[in-house]
Amino acid sequence: MNNGEAISVLVVDGHQTFAELLGHALAGQPDLQYVGHARTGAEALQLAAQLQPNVILLDPELSDADGIAIAELIRVRQPDTRVVILTASDESALVGRATAAGAAGFLSKNGALGDVLNALRTAHGGGMTVSTDILARLLRSTTPVAAPRGGGLTVREDEVLHLMAVGLDARAIARRLGISLHTCRGYVKAVLAKLGAHSQLEAVAIASRRGLLSQDRH
Repeated sequence: MNNGEAISVLVVDGHQTFAELLGHALAGQPDLQYVGHARTGAEALQLAAQLQPNVILLDPELSDADGIAIAELIRVRQPDTRVVILTASDESALVGRATAAGAAGFLSKNGALGDVLNALRTAHGGGMTVSTDILARLLRSTTPVAAPRGGGLTVREDEVLHLMAVGLDARAIARRLGISLHTCRGYVKAVLAKLGAHSQLEAVAIASRRGLLSQDRH
């Protein structure tokens, strides 16, 4: 929690009224600080660099740019700033793109406000949040592939997979396992390759369908 300081949040959304309502909700939370609102991708990049927020809540459907591309640019330029996607879209492919871009959350605008606020806190703490309805769609759209028990994963890769399943990103997993971020990303890449996934979220969905997350690991 930033040494007791509130988590600073920048909202990126083309809808003024919606953004203002979110701003009021954030202002009412003692541990969250609403620092501004960007309406376009260009404004998002400018304000992100200027304000250096802890978390950005971003609608990927922007008038001037691909919001997922904006999220990836922010991740590259400001690796300590976390991005949570908040969208009205129901495209499962968008989830994969967002997680591949390093998003720390993917939420539906149809969800509860409390879920959004908790996702911001989780993102700042190094975790990931995905709306239940979005995860359910992803699970339905993932075609199960036969695989041997254990999925061909090494013991360490299995540990990484299980930590991915509880919502941790590569940085948080590296800290938990006491390994470098570079090494952890190597394990994540290996897990994705062995499961035939394009993102961490898709890997978890595939592993769940294969029963790899429910088996006894001891």
